[in-house]
This record gives sequence, C-alpha cells and structure tokens, in this order.
Amino acid sequence: MKSTSTGVLPAEGGLGDHPLLAVEDLHVEFRTRAGVVRAVNGVTYSVGPGETLAVLGESGSGKSVTAQAIMGILDMPPAVIPKGEIRFRGTDLLKLSEEARTQVRGQRIAMIFQDALSALNPVFTVGWQISEMFRVHRGMSKGEAMKKAVELMDRVRIPAAKQRVHDYPHQFSGGMRQRIMIAMSIALDPEVLIADEPTTALDVTVQAQIMELLAELQRESQMGLILITHDLGVVADVADKIAVMYAGRIVEHAPVHDIYRRPAHPYTKGLLESIPRVDLKGQDLYAISGLPPNLLELPTGCSFHPRCPYRQDNCVTDVPPLHTISGTRGSACHYWREVVDGERQ
Repeated sequence: MKSTSTGVLPAEGGLGDHPLLAVEDLHVEFRTRAGVVRAVNGVTYSVGPGETLAVLGESGSGKSVTAQAIMGILDMPPAVIPKGEIRFRGTDLLKLSEEARTQVRGQRIAMIFQDALSALNPVFTVGWQISEMFRVHRGMSKGEAMKKAVELMDRVRIPAAKQRVHDYPHQFSGGMRQRIMIAMSIALDPEVLIADEPTTALDVTVQAQIMELLAELQRESQMGLILITHDLGVVADVADKIAVMYAGRIVEHAPVHDIYRRPAHPYTKGLLESIPRVDLKGQDLYAISGLPPNLLELPTGCSFHPRCPYRQDNCVTDVPPLHTISGTRGSACHYWREVVDGERQ
C-alpha cells in the first residue's frame, strides 16, 4: 500500500464523529512462491468505547490476520496491504511512521494472543514479563514495576499474587496463564483490546470465568473490545454486535440478538445449527458440508457457494454485495430473504 508515513499520533480525548477504531475496505495479501494468498478481502467494521464486537468464523477466514494488521505486526513481506484504512480516533494507522505506530501498539491498542503458553517467554518469570511493560513504556524502576505487576495479577484474580509473581509460565494452569496474558494486555490501560481466541483449549467453566473477567475490565475502563472466536456460544452474553467472516470477507454483520434470532446468511445459519443444544439430545449434530476454500484459488462468485444449501446459478458467477437489511445489519448473500424466512431452495 503506497502512502506517506507520518509521525502524527491519534488525538486523545473526544472522538467527535469518529468511531474509536474503524477498519475500512481492508485487503491483506501474502505473496508466496505458490501464488498470492488473499487472506483479507475488503473487511470493514468498527468498535466504539465500551462496545464489544465479536468477529466469528472458521480457521483461515481472516479474523486473526485482520487483527495483526490493526496491531501492525504482520511480517511485511510476504504480507502486503494493497488497499484499505485502519482508523484509530480518526487517524489512519497505516500512514503512521513505525516509531509512531510503536507508541500506539500495546499502549493504546493491545492484543491477547491465542496460545498463552507460546506467547509467554518460558525463561522469565511472569512478574518480569508484566513489569517490562512499565519499565519500557513508563520508565519505572524495577521495584516500582514489580509492584505494579503484583497489582495487575491481583486485578485479574490470580491467588497469592505476591508469591506467584516470581513463578514461571509453566507453573501456571491454562486458565491462569490466560489471566497473565490479560494482565499484560491491560497494563497500560489501552483504549482498544483485541482478544484473539482467548478461551481456546480451556474447559467450559474456565472459559466463562475468562469472559466474565474481560467484561468486568471493560466496564471499568470503557475500552473497546474486539473478540475473535469461532465459537458462537462464547459470545452470546458479552458481545454487542457480531461480524461473521468467511474466506477473508465479512458475510454478515448485525446486533448480537438479531444474529441469534434470525441469521441472514447461510454460513451464519450453519454455524448456529452446529451448536450443541440440550433440547436436541440424541440427535445428530449439524455440520456444514465441505471445507473452507483454498485462499490461493478462491471460488468464482460467492466463496461459500460450494458448501451452500441455498446455491443458485448466479451464486457461482456473481460476487454478492453486502446488502443492507437495516441500518445496523447487512448480509453478503443473494438470497438473504430466503435465509431469514427459513426457506431452503
């Protein structure tokens, strides 16, 4: 993406007419020897203060690549951003110099990564890793920074924080390691927090605790939260709105209750029907047929058409635009009305 780098940081204070964070028509490609992988194809979404946006989709749908583009941590090359904007408080982050981007990353926009054990350094104590945020970004002494680390561990409800601050990542359970990652991400009071699959590989009880903790921290700070997941069951009680991604595109966006009540895209409908339900005990669990497409060779027309029960001839040839269903809702399906009405072709 050709642009002139600038060192002008996003303003603090009031937002005016701007959302806190807005991704607009973002495209991300990976140029490899095998060809061009189109990982993100025109993604647009936004999140405001105190708002939770859930981004849903299978592995390979472009959820995490979009988040990495927001954070500015893509390896470039092979990654290229040929088109799009990422606006934080009205300022396009893609036009910032790397020095200015570093001042945004971690301090004003932070991220919780998928695998806490891999994200944490195994040779340093968790206290050292949390306190590093304060030493590097706030210029604190080692003692002051360690005291802050203990306070953060208490805040994310890690028992005996004063003693455990000297433990190493492998000495914590999966749920406790995820709490350590949350502590690191909120250390500098970011305005936006991106949580990439924060409950992966955790049991159901711990998942609920982590989601409750994120919701509580958000209420305290009014930060915008982008929750990336493949599990519709995780976001039902915490999200305000949902964006469903497939093959690098947003195929449906809507307020959370509208999605659950009447999905408007066959992919969303399939994801919902795949959730285990108590009232269907003993019945076969629904599964979406086929596999996600190869991003090196995306299908013509609608990328979902090889797996879609609503497929018609024009789905194979014409890419569906994101139809506006209402002011806050859209669906990239030629036959969204039939999906909403539950009428299969």
